[in-house]
Amino acid sequence: MRRPYRGVVLGAGLAAAALLAAGCGTGGVASAGGPPDTSNGQQLFTASCGSCHTLQAAGTTGTIGPNLDNAFAASVAQGYPQSSIENLVLDQIRLGSGSVATYTTNKKFTSQTPMPANIVKGQDAIDVAAYVASVAGQSGFTSSASFASFGTDGTKIFKGAGCAGCHTLAAAGSTGTVGPNLDQLGSALTPAVVTHQVEVGGGLMPAFQGKLSAAQIQAVAKYVSSAAGKK
Repeated sequence: MRRPYRGVVLGAGLAAAALLAAGCGTGGVASAGGPPDTSNGQQLFTASCGSCHTLQAAGTTGTIGPNLDNAFAASVAQGYPQSSIENLVLDQIRLGSGSVATYTTNKKFTSQTPMPANIVKGQDAIDVAAYVASVAGQSGFTSSASFASFGTDGTKIFKGAGCAGCHTLAAAGSTGTVGPNLDQLGSALTPAVVTHQVEVGGGLMPAFQGKLSAAQIQAVAKYVSSAAGKK
């Protein structure tokens, strides 16, 4: 049974600190089958999580999910054990989340897109959790990239706005499995179809209308339509 705090665990550094102090978790790393490999964890994080999350040490600036430096900066500053953060992150990977509330640097909570459960599994999940725990918040709060910084470059928007982490598109070098494989959809992805999907979202995919400009939505739709199934 999912505990009530699951929706905010990665979103609020102060809330995370309170949970860590209380010893919350579902066993996490304690049930690991082997020692974590943080090098593998870094690679997996960048490929599977980085398009949604900002993590300075990984060089990722995703804005779909919580900024992980900001999520744990307060806990790190207060000296909470890395092992506790590791358990907490592993729980979140395994269970996913509902609508996530993010604690930002201006001390406000904002809604975030739900995170699917088991985006990585088994030892890979342990490795990612260990890696995140070893680097998140070590340099304090960090800033996420603005969607405006992507301009109207369809490739940059696809990679930077979180699409690459959820979809497979060979032309973009992405292998996400959370959403449909865009190469398999191929010619069905007309600019109009992609534009509508990007605007309104659906399922786990957030709506980008109001986040991306109309010109950016058109740019990424044109890119996906022209690239899907072509490589």
